[in-house]
Amino acid sequence: MSVTIHLAEADPEWTAQYEREAAGIRAALGSSAVVVEHVGSTSVPHLAAKPILDILVLVADSRDESAFVPALVEIGLVFERREPHWHEHRLLRGSDPAVNLHVFSVGDQEAARMVLFRDHLRRDESDRILYETTKRELAQQPWPSVQHYADAKSTVVKQILARADPPRDDG
Repeated sequence: MSVTIHLAEADPEWTAQYEREAAGIRAALGSSAVVVEHVGSTSVPHLAAKPILDILVLVADSRDESAFVPALVEIGLVFERREPHWHEHRLLRGSDPAVNLHVFSVGDQEAARMVLFRDHLRRDESDRILYETTKRELAQQPWPSVQHYADAKSTVVKQILARADPPRDDG
């Protein structure tokens, strides 16, 4: 069985949906949520995307699930999986709106990469167009899973990240 990837045109409502979700996450986690960020394609204006909000949450230690999972489950998110061998990533999902909540520890390099990629696409129209064109071409194919589609984008993501400027510390 194969998966069809549906890309929706950019929707300004995604930002409003994120703001509502982020407020609920911050209320549930309090100071445990060190950072809450809208990442992924829905966070980039003018970029077609799968209509699923990707939200990044940084906590002191993502291995300490008792510090955040129960509170997130209480607000309606479902704990999907732990990935101890991939940056100690934890994934929770929501359904209204569709949400992938990515939990990492403060200082994690993958989390920093997600924000860097988002910020670069927001600033660089040519790379945003390159990324969208690649996504649209790949979405035309059947995939064994959504992860296979995501993996197929890795070459263009690496190319774009190589051009992205990390944030400067002007302090």
